Amino acid sequence: MAEAVADRVGQRWGAGGRLDREAVERLAAHEPAWLAERRMHAWRVYEATPMPDTHHEEWRHTDLAHKLPLDALRIPDVEPLPDDQRAWPLLLRRAMEEDEDAAGHLVLADGCVVHTDIRTDLTSRGVVLMSLREAVSAHPKLLREHLATQAVPPEEGKLQALNATLWTDGVFLWVPRGVRLEHPVRVTRWYSEPGAAYFSRTLIVAEPTSELAYVDEALSDDLDETTLTSTAVEVIARDGARVRYVSVQRLGRGAFYQAAQRTLAEGDATLDTLNVSLGASTTRVDLNARLLGPGAESNMLGLYFGDGDQHFDHNTSQDHVAPAARSDLLYKGALDGASRSVFRGVIRVAKGAQQTDAYQTNRNLILSEHARADSLPKLEINADDVKCSHGASVGQLDEESLFYLMSRGLTHDQAERLVVIGFLGEVMQRLPLGSVSTKVNRVIEEKLRIGVHA
Repeated sequence: MAEAVADRVGQRWGAGGRLDREAVERLAAHEPAWLAERRMHAWRVYEATPMPDTHHEEWRHTDLAHKLPLDALRIPDVEPLPDDQRAWPLLLRRAMEEDEDAAGHLVLADGCVVHTDIRTDLTSRGVVLMSLREAVSAHPKLLREHLATQAVPPEEGKLQALNATLWTDGVFLWVPRGVRLEHPVRVTRWYSEPGAAYFSRTLIVAEPTSELAYVDEALSDDLDETTLTSTAVEVIARDGARVRYVSVQRLGRGAFYQAAQRTLAEGDATLDTLNVSLGASTTRVDLNARLLGPGAESNMLGLYFGDGDQHFDHNTSQDHVAPAARSDLLYKGALDGASRSVFRGVIRVAKGAQQTDAYQTNRNLILSEHARADSLPKLEINADDVKCSHGASVGQLDEESLFYLMSRGLTHDQAERLVVIGFLGEVMQRLPLGSVSTKVNRVIEEKLRIGVHA
């Protein structure tokens, strides 16, 4: 079935082409009326929305005019990979081999789902894991209600509108009431064509009192032209549900990684997120957590490590709509070479959202005199019975810690790596996911061996 999905997507696009209205019409021509109209509406929003520039506060430190040449990008014209791991690129195979104890797997190659598997005991209990393209016909009611509506509609921004217009495939995960997944669902994305623009979406719905963990990993080799990978993530946790969403971004140089993520937590739901940003030349993550019911909780974790001229831009918001809800954000990054990070976070407390408990922390470790970190936390409080605070710091390596470790026989580089791993490790400890933590720690160690003062 997965190979058939990829073939149909390729037929809809025909040959690769520009990001224009004709591409939208080719997609919409074979879709149900509601989805075709939703695409065309998104295209109208895209055309009417100015491209953000450095005069916009949320884009002040990321100049799209220089980093994302949209006019030069094209829709990829690639041959879908077969559903056979032996034919997959080495980096993709290795990533899959490390994914132990999974409830199911889904693999996207160059924007198309090419493999899906899920444990039979979960399908018998009603769990759905499938290509978003296939879900359009298999679960039209759920998609019509949730896809690009309440969570990430096209009105969210220029790039969000483009994604809602041109997405070709993605992931649909639905967990019924009371069903709990003991192991995470693992999704792996592979990109291969330089100079292309890839658009995908993820829709996760956890019904009341259900529980799931979801791990999404993006991979590529280095790309010799700017390549856009755009994804929109919509996560909905119904009353009493518990969801853990993890994104691990390991794209090669030349990639521009753009993600719009929104989580909706209803009453007594817990919705935790972890964004690990290690690859790509430019990373832009817009993450919004909305706490919609009393007792809702959101823990937002982020980890990034940059070297060379990498650029990371994390734009977060914690929206407390309902009273008696809690959110806690911790983003930590280490920067070497001439890399740069931007963290922009806001806690918003609506009128009437009393007894809000919200925190926001961003910490940065500078490893080179040419690296830079900008941290811009903010509070917008419209209620008087709340506990809210934010903090940010930018600092260098602790020389006393380095001296102590070197006095125990470590070289300077070994001591430095150990301090950096310990600094970033606090984030992983807050959301332990077994082999996921092991993989992330290994990738960080590999990057440290290559990157720190290389």
